[in-house]
Amino acid sequence: MTERLSTPAPTGPASAAPAEGSAPGGSASDAPVVVAIDGPAGSGKSSVSKAAAVRLGYGFLDTGAAYRALAWHALEHGVDTSDSTAVLEVFGDFDYAISLDTDHRWVRVGTTDVTAAIREPRVTDAVSGVARVAPVRKAVNELFRRLVASSGLSGVVVEGRDITTVVYPDAPVRILLTAAPEVRAARRSKELTNQDAAAVAAALHRRDAADSTVVDFLTAAPGVEVVDSTHLDFAQTVDAVLSVVETTMGARDGR
Repeated sequence: MTERLSTPAPTGPASAAPAEGSAPGGSASDAPVVVAIDGPAGSGKSSVSKAAAVRLGYGFLDTGAAYRALAWHALEHGVDTSDSTAVLEVFGDFDYAISLDTDHRWVRVGTTDVTAAIREPRVTDAVSGVARVAPVRKAVNELFRRLVASSGLSGVVVEGRDITTVVYPDAPVRILLTAAPEVRAARRSKELTNQDAAAVAAALHRRDAADSTVVDFLTAAPGVEVVDSTHLDFAQTVDAVLSVVETTMGARDGR
């Protein structure tokens, strides 16, 4: 399943986002089930969420990819991402597309495939700058909702920073996936084999500090289930997430 999102300038009239639990041209029962997963950097939320989506037969939306793609777009235009006004200007022609297919993942800006480019260190360093711009977050969150609602899928696992509290506060399943800071740093260091462990830990701390000025991703909101993976391996973490999904959906359906 693929979708294209052409982002309107956030300073202009916003397109109406679908109401929670509704889908274009369909009834509430046609809407995809949303499993909302939040968590800090290095918590494993992207890989765990994707694996959970595969097991559930759902689509997968990495919301952070949109902010990374916008950061890449801004850098390509020579924009200082600490300048909110400049970020808003470049956001006006941000033509973004992403796949929800767990087997075929890609991200594009215009006709450029940026799937790999948005993971570059220079982009990672610029992400917080674009993500903290409130009008950008509002417009992108509306796009996420439209994307999921129009996907035609039975369900979508949506992961990011404020999915359980802002994007999908009424999702039937809401999970905060977390782990101790030192564990998150160690995991991220293994992923980035070309970087020093201390440097990775420092970068993770800076990212957490910057992002925490925008959203609280370390504290579970009421009704959000916490999965702490500090002492769990990958497979156990996926199982823990799926257990929450099964229990929550079972309770909702009266099973």
